[in-house]
Amino acid sequence: MLFDSLQAISPIDGRYRSQTEALASYFSEEALISYRVRVEILYFIALCEELPHLRRILSPERIEQLHDIYLSLSTEDAQRIKEIERTTNHDVKAVEYFIKERFDALGLADEKEFIHFGLTSQDINNTSFPLMIREAVEHIYLPELGGLIDQLQFYANEWAEVAMLARTHGQPASPTRLGKEIEVYVYRLQEQLKALEQIPHTAKFGGATGNFNAHAIAYPQHDWKKFAASFVRSLGLERESFTTQISNY
Repeated sequence: MLFDSLQAISPIDGRYRSQTEALASYFSEEALISYRVRVEILYFIALCEELPHLRRILSPERIEQLHDIYLSLSTEDAQRIKEIERTTNHDVKAVEYFIKERFDALGLADEKEFIHFGLTSQDINNTSFPLMIREAVEHIYLPELGGLIDQLQFYANEWAEVAMLARTHGQPASPTRLGKEIEVYVYRLQEQLKALEQIPHTAKFGGATGNFNAHAIAYPQHDWKKFAASFVRSLGLERESFTTQISNY
């Protein structure tokens, strides 16, 4: 059955769908699935670069094939993951099994058990969520806000000499200019924009209890904290140094 906006639970996806549709690429369930697949694949590649016995598989052609798993992810692929979830009863585990299917098709059956190696589902979720927010802010919100500031600045310049009566304490007060009053909002938004651009996006990545126990037991000679910090940084995020299983919300 085709979806109609009148069937939406929330007006965000219903009445105001035309205004919010661009956000679906970042915040829909299909988008979340796509981000999870992306994080899993990028983690696998980083793990192969870290572990000598896996590094041998990383030919340029193979790396391209791995990236293509998430870059070409379709709605049908997302539906396949949901189908797997009906068996696993676990959304992130379904993503893992889907990737294993792709690895089988690529001739990587011997390496597929390193997908999700040493991780808990929250390592994937608490990396996907901030990545979704960061990219939505960067690609959607900041350009929209910048456009609003530019439009207000245009009006501030256009009406710079238009006189009007200012108010204080809710009462008429001294004269001012319309352009100056609009400039107040330009300044406010510019300051908030600068503050927004400085906010770090943090991710949790440290195993079932935040201690890299599985990693350390399997490969004790590796510095897994350094590895995780580098991996998370490669995503444009900052790793939370001390956590439990979940992010420090």
